[in-house]
Amino acid sequence: MKVDLSNHVALVTGAGSGIGQAIALTLAANGAVSVVNDVADTGDATAQQIRAAGGESIFLRCDVSDRAAVDRMIADAQSKFGKIDILVNNAGCGAKAEHRLPIHEFDHGEWERLINVDLNSIFYCCRAVAPGMVERRYGSIINIASIVGMVPLRRQIAYAAAKAGVINTSKAAALELGPYGIRVNAIAPGSTVTSGTRAYFYSPGNPKGDSIISHIPLGRPGTPEDMANAALFLAAPESSYITGTVIVVDGGWTAGFARDW
Repeated sequence: MKVDLSNHVALVTGAGSGIGQAIALTLAANGAVSVVNDVADTGDATAQQIRAAGGESIFLRCDVSDRAAVDRMIADAQSKFGKIDILVNNAGCGAKAEHRLPIHEFDHGEWERLINVDLNSIFYCCRAVAPGMVERRYGSIINIASIVGMVPLRRQIAYAAAKAGVINTSKAAALELGPYGIRVNAIAPGSTVTSGTRAYFYSPGNPKGDSIISHIPLGRPGTPEDMANAALFLAAPESSYITGTVIVVDGGWTAGFARDW
């Protein structure tokens, strides 16, 4: 897939690895100037990879759950490049295995951590870029949600709540920003293979990984590039009449699985 994003400035949060990295690389490969954000040094490696390929990119370290830090990051990006045309809110986290508990046992601190990182950060980043987009009457905001925000899973109540909030935040923002020519959409990835999850899916004899794959109609987990291609489409002028929607990239998982009973 190839589109023309020349003269566009894109900010991708959580772009040090996985889906965020794939999105930053894909947008850059299609001509966008890429502002790479992450809380870790891996974000700098992504920016270096973009520059090595001939693109223009900077790395801005920021914890997106910190509102003041987000405001500084957006100001720095706008000072450097004059604008932000595309915002991809990808940064997020899930509950660690030991914290995946039913609601009556779920830790209060873990709830607050996930809501801050997975939901509050979306508002902070959207709030910070919106004035500039309103002034220019142009922009595309893409929020990475999850199929768990559509079909909740057991023992992941905070993650489910946050990702459902991302979806409705995207729709509400689309209503409010549409009159200014700004589009806001969400992507709901399904199970995705990254460097951190590859062993989970493909370790020999792992019944849980095999079980998850067996419930995906296309018979495989997604890749970061699958998600990046959806983001590229939503960022491109070719999707100029699409706003307030959720693109589900899950191999058919949310369509329902075939059962023998």
